[in-house]
Amino acid sequence: MSNKVITLSPSGQNVPVVDGDTVLMSLERGGYALPNNCRAGACGECKVRVLEGQFDQGFVMDMALSQEERKQGFGLMCMAKPLSERLVIEWGSADASPKLFPPREAMPFVVVEKIQRTPRICEFQLLPLGAPLRFWPGQYVAITAPKPGATPRHYSLANAPRQDGSLTLHISRVDGGLTSNWLHEEVGIGEGLSLSGPYGSFIGDPKAETPVLCLAAGSGLAPLLSLTEAALKRGYRKPVTLLFSARREEDFYAKGRLVYWSRMHRNFGWKLTLTGEEKPGLLHGRIPGLLPRLFPDLSAHSVFMAGSTEFTEDCLSAVRALGVQESLLHHERFISQRIT
Repeated sequence: MSNKVITLSPSGQNVPVVDGDTVLMSLERGGYALPNNCRAGACGECKVRVLEGQFDQGFVMDMALSQEERKQGFGLMCMAKPLSERLVIEWGSADASPKLFPPREAMPFVVVEKIQRTPRICEFQLLPLGAPLRFWPGQYVAITAPKPGATPRHYSLANAPRQDGSLTLHISRVDGGLTSNWLHEEVGIGEGLSLSGPYGSFIGDPKAETPVLCLAAGSGLAPLLSLTEAALKRGYRKPVTLLFSARREEDFYAKGRLVYWSRMHRNFGWKLTLTGEEKPGLLHGRIPGLLPRLFPDLSAHSVFMAGSTEFTEDCLSAVRALGVQESLLHHERFISQRIT
């Protein structure tokens, strides 16, 4: 450990610096999830303004950090190493929570893959035609069908930020839903989509160092996949468990990714429970009823949940009865989109 510190503005929080570490590495050691991707000065995802102090920027590409941005005090924290005893950077809010990225309107994307994951859920993989969307894992975007009377519908991002700017959406078909049915039936590979966002604050506390329990049903799995991918990518070491509830086994998707994560990361595990049928080796029943047996004490856990309003309300009651701390409880309700 050196005598150098990184100060976050406006919160005033100080993060110690280990000799030889970049600013990004020091922030991650301190539990702060600064957005990043390539970690090599090429993508610009970790760009922040340095308000005070000196740093060695190292070699970065001009397309990721322009000369004008350098004059304005910006730097890429994946390569920057503090030189002065105190380096003040513009990061987060007054309580040291992540600073949300300003939403952008009508961003053009192209559908590069369209995969029917379940009878009612279709996966769309998109690539940007312009600048990549900067977002926090757990956030969502808005899409509006070009139909009379259609209004913006919200869809959670199912992946962590990536260098190529690709996005993954899991779209549930809703009876009578103009946008969801348009996406399922009319939008094909190679066609364009206009997105707005990011929106939402379902991002948790990046400083938390607790075991994590994720509860999901239906396409509520999407934001939890995004959050989990980001946490595992940055080396989160505490146990992470994901419980997914489905009516039938055919409604379960993303199994390959979950199996991969469980084999690559010893601290990650997952369980599937079915509510409409029983299958050997799988849990049966709704998550709220299973939790007391699986996790009898949640007082030391961070809990994330996403799904329908009914699902999240029932899970909220269950985890509160098991002692979860309100400050460690995060939930995203998916409102029915039956008309538009």
